[in-house]
Amino acid sequence: MNTHRRHPRRLEVLIVPEHAEGRDAAHLAEVAVRSAVVDATGETGASGYPRYAGGGVIADIDPETRTVEALLVDGAELDYGLSARVAEPRGD
Repeated sequence: MNTHRRHPRRLEVLIVPEHAEGRDAAHLAEVAVRSAVVDATGETGASGYPRYAGGGVIADIDPETRTVEALLVDGAELDYGLSARVAEPRGD
């Protein structure tokens, strides 16, 4: 069975202050300092999860839990005090 078929093709990565609470996409979008719509690359990252890329963001995302397992923003790791959340792309 090909598990890649179950992976979302497009997601939105929201970079939010670490203290941002909840999973409500609208709230997280309001407090995000940056966001990027990322598309599945068809590759698996070093973390073992599907890789997504777009808008200067490269992320390995667990499709089951929507957890960001690895992340680069403009080629660098996140600054201290920031975290990444995953949402369905707005407008899709």
